[in-house]
Amino acid sequence: MSVFVIADTHLSGHVNKSMEKFGARWTGYTEKLKKNWEAIVNPEDTVIIPGDISWGLNFEEALADLTWLDRLPGTKLLGKGNHDFWWATMNKMQNFFAEHELTTLRILYNNAYVVEDFIVCGTRGWFNDEKQQVVVGSVDYAKIVNREVGRLRLSLEQARSLQDPAAPREILVFLHFPPVFGGFECREILDLLHEYGIRHCYYGHIHSSYRLPRTVTYEGIELTLVSSDFLNFIPMLILPDSIGNE
Repeated sequence: MSVFVIADTHLSGHVNKSMEKFGARWTGYTEKLKKNWEAIVNPEDTVIIPGDISWGLNFEEALADLTWLDRLPGTKLLGKGNHDFWWATMNKMQNFFAEHELTTLRILYNNAYVVEDFIVCGTRGWFNDEKQQVVVGSVDYAKIVNREVGRLRLSLEQARSLQDPAAPREILVFLHFPPVFGGFECREILDLLHEYGIRHCYYGHIHSSYRLPRTVTYEGIELTLVSSDFLNFIPMLILPDSIGNE
């Protein structure tokens, strides 16, 4: 059984907001994603999707996209992105999934999961550099960052509680926003990753930057870009690291 990751599916089954205007790579992207996904992901595998899943503004508008995902092979762990306006409380989402028999979808939010050789956790994150934000009205950036740090800490604490000392697994963190990009860093998120000894972090959000390295190492943490267009709509396999065998 394998673990894959791909962010930013940006599905628009109900909402007429396709990504195809953002470049040639996005042409027919849902069909490409479906074809590639079905070619490499098996029903017993897990796929982590760190945000920007559907353009739907509420459950009803997102239902077609969530159903589309549910029918693909594998269990899907869904994280929140900045465009996931359909997102609600854990109980409301779980009840909605149950009501519509979306049996392969799980929420990755304030929690953690044991998945094969890993324990996975994460949150949305945030760019707290005001120059990189497009917002309406006054925004308390510090409050948002502190909230995201608190959510990530909850997730990391649950990850620690899931550890088996006799057979430790590496804890992987999945964010929507990059903790570091260009000249920007979210110091609060980075400090938390260091506090919990995180060595691998995956993020999305960045589009149309295809010449970037897939992975960069920053302060000893490997940061990997997994937005769907960057991966050419092919879910990326995550291979076990050497934790416990060093």
